[in-house]
Amino acid sequence: MKNNELQYHIKCKAGDVGRYCILPGDPGRCEKIAAYFDNPIFIVSNREYTVYTGTLSDEKVSVCSTGIGGPSAAIAIEELTAIGADTFIRVGTCGGINMKVKAGDCVIATASTRQDGTSKEYSPLEYPAVSDFDVAAVLIEAATKLAYPYHKGVVQSKDSFYGQHDPQRMPTAPELLYKWEAWKKLGVLASEMESSTLFVVGATLGVRCGAIFYTVWNQERVNAGIVDENDGDNSKSIKIAIEAMKILIKKDKLIGE
Repeated sequence: MKNNELQYHIKCKAGDVGRYCILPGDPGRCEKIAAYFDNPIFIVSNREYTVYTGTLSDEKVSVCSTGIGGPSAAIAIEELTAIGADTFIRVGTCGGINMKVKAGDCVIATASTRQDGTSKEYSPLEYPAVSDFDVAAVLIEAATKLAYPYHKGVVQSKDSFYGQHDPQRMPTAPELLYKWEAWKKLGVLASEMESSTLFVVGATLGVRCGAIFYTVWNQERVNAGIVDENDGDNSKSIKIAIEAMKILIKKDKLIGE
């Protein structure tokens, strides 16, 4: 498919999006994210993909939702890359695993466990799912600047929401439960459903991809009798992503990238 033709799923063509893109899962979050852009314009909505484009620091930027899970996220990054995008920040929600991750905290993924199916269609399992270093670095810089509570490290990326939340019901319960215990012992911070796909597909396509999440709750803390107050302000992760994009745009301009 030529880049001047409409991409099959996102219904965008070259010129519709900027090289810098923010990727939420929920189409309903796109307008909220676009409100942080200068001069945002609604582009299109098709299936789980809603797209707005505007500017940040005089650079064209876009937001495109990906839906839930790896397959639809892979389609989004494939088609956005085909029409000129090359830098992506995933903004989503997660559930804490590590006891230090409280509801309301943000989590910056430096890498992901590949407990998904989509990334296996792109690379052998021996290849790691890691964030682009520069994108992870500016996310950390932005979170520090904004003084929001955050953690950085490895997250679990899986395909089944209910496989995590009700593993005992599944025929594969022994495997799910022993892996969950392994993630806990390895210090994995949180659980979500897209980053491993985005990191591996991004590496395949030669584009930059990072991810930040807002922690909705931590089931390990709840099981331990600890109930965290959650302010419900998931705009924290959005604000960090916006600030990170601004920092990255500035850095790219300085080195002439």
